[in-house]
Amino acid sequence: MASEKTVLITGTSSGIGLATALATAQAGWTTIATMRDTDKAQALLQAAAENGVADRIHVKRLDVVDPESITACLDEVIAEHGRLDALVNNAGAAQIGTIELMPLDDVRTTMEVNFFGVVATTRAALPHLRAAQGRVITVTSVGGVVGQPFNEAYCAAKFAVEGFMESLAPVAATVGVDVTVVEPGAVASEFVANLGLDIPAQLAEAGPYAPALKAYIARTRESFGNAQSPAQAAVPIIEALTGDHPAFRVQTSKWAREFVGTTIADLDGSAVQALTRAWLR
Repeated sequence: MASEKTVLITGTSSGIGLATALATAQAGWTTIATMRDTDKAQALLQAAAENGVADRIHVKRLDVVDPESITACLDEVIAEHGRLDALVNNAGAAQIGTIELMPLDDVRTTMEVNFFGVVATTRAALPHLRAAQGRVITVTSVGGVVGQPFNEAYCAAKFAVEGFMESLAPVAATVGVDVTVVEPGAVASEFVANLGLDIPAQLAEAGPYAPALKAYIARTRESFGNAQSPAQAAVPIIEALTGDHPAFRVQTSKWAREFVGTTIADLDGSAVQALTRAWLR
């Protein structure tokens, strides 16, 4: 019964993670809503109360770049609920900049959060998911399929996640665990706002890249002005969680499907290059 099943979701303090936690609870799942800083749980808890699912949502601390935090959280989940049926890897962090101007440590941090955090959490959860014949659902991005200007570090991490999960999926299937990646496009959430970018300062420091960066920022602001809501982006996650035979790759909108389709059909890379270079003019 769905009401007996337990799902752990990372990065639930806002955006897609918060919306997914609400949706899984509404679908009858025991929802372990994790975040790095549990002091930021108020928005989730208030929404859970307003939607009548507060009893199904259990907030726990989990920092995906801290192995001890991952282990402690999973140990608590198994001790308290006896099982883990699904993991939703959602925690992530954006990074805007181009490699010549970025400290290498910023690139490493981006990889730690967006790639190694997913690897570590998935690795720790797999024994429990095997026991439950469960599922791993990972929120990647259209930026995990189409490389995007001034997103080199972020896209590299998301490409890595896609390759990791695509390689893991057939292996996990042999032990009864389904693997799905969910690719959102622009989502109206705090994800980008949390970057804390000082746009004038970044443009002033961009040197020869300033014209291209200015064009990219203008294009990005426009795309996020027409973004889907976190609740809309969460719908395919719930479908992948509850469907009988989830696909490996799922996009969250018609725009995302068309965008991702550009590169899947682009054998020599020319179509993607023509598309993204146009953003910088």
